[in-house]
Amino acid sequence: MTGEREAPTAGEGVASVDAPEAADETFPPDPAAPWPEETEYGHQGKPFSRRNPFFIGFVGAAGALTAWFIFEALMGIGSVLMLVVVSMFLACGLNPAVEFLGRRGLSRGWACAVVIVAALTTVGLFLVAIVPVITDQVASLTEQVPGWLDDLQNNATVRELDAEYGVIDKVQEYVANGDFLGSVFGGALGLGLRVLSALFNVFIVVVLTLYFLSSLELTKSAIYRLAPASRRDRVARLGDKVVRNVGGYVSGAFVVAMCAGLSSLTFLFIVGLGEYAVALAFVVALLDIIPMIGATLGAIVVTAIGFATDVQIGVACAVFFLIYQQVENYVIYPRVMRRSVDVPGAVVVIAALVGTALLGIVGALLAIPTAAAILLVVREVVVKRQDTR
Repeated sequence: MTGEREAPTAGEGVASVDAPEAADETFPPDPAAPWPEETEYGHQGKPFSRRNPFFIGFVGAAGALTAWFIFEALMGIGSVLMLVVVSMFLACGLNPAVEFLGRRGLSRGWACAVVIVAALTTVGLFLVAIVPVITDQVASLTEQVPGWLDDLQNNATVRELDAEYGVIDKVQEYVANGDFLGSVFGGALGLGLRVLSALFNVFIVVVLTLYFLSSLELTKSAIYRLAPASRRDRVARLGDKVVRNVGGYVSGAFVVAMCAGLSSLTFLFIVGLGEYAVALAFVVALLDIIPMIGATLGAIVVTAIGFATDVQIGVACAVFFLIYQQVENYVIYPRVMRRSVDVPGAVVVIAALVGTALLGIVGALLAIPTAAAILLVVREVVVKRQDTR
């Protein structure tokens, strides 16, 4: 009939009652529509509202518990993560040598093998040369400590404290028994377990370092493929720069430590502590790898032994390390790290302080390469994006 509109079909604006997309909105789809037929188990109820307070609370509590579980799991495997981080640092530190050999025609596998063998050989020769010297000098120190304690008794203040607390007699007896390690590590069994644990950790670090070093390029490629194709090249360039910064930092840290060790060795021979010079210089170099606090710890150890030997030697040690630490903190360390990781000296100091406060020694080791990575991302991504606006 003219003037009458035909009823629109399901495809012309009115959704069909049994349309699947309508069933997802409300139930039933249309308040005027009949309920579907009752099944064996009754009618299907209305979907649970995501705005319901019970639903929000349950999901929030489940998320919090999951986060806490993950946190506890990470804390439980903290020692393993530490080994992984150390291995990755060593792999990045050795990677420049591998790339150098690769540019000379060696394949990645052979270059990794040569670098690992050279590094292990160097460490082995160093230990063969240094361990006997350190053992002899530690034994000599142990023999000298009772005499130093006798000399301390001539001090009036020390005599008063000793008369009240008997400190010197207890320390003298403790040193004379020669049971330092057993007392510290819980007896012979505890000491043996600690040694085995240390050897096992060293083995794990060597294996992981070899694995990370040999598969570093494959690992980076796999990570870069997670980025969108339009940004993959830029992400790869930034990632390679971050890896080079980490390698430069590891190499720079060893350079700074070697400077501290050689300087201390020369000074100790000059000042008259040649008998303990090699062992003490090794301790200074080892502790100096730790940013900010390592050099101070080494200086305290050497200065204490200097005062125990002779007051003038102790004063000379204190003056030397006070001057050297200023030179290292404001001249050597910033220049080496600026050349290695391209980080301003002030940022180096601030990053080391913040990392030490957050995660201790590991935080101090990670702070500077992390700061370098953050500065790189800020300069190349954030600042350039702001410049285009």
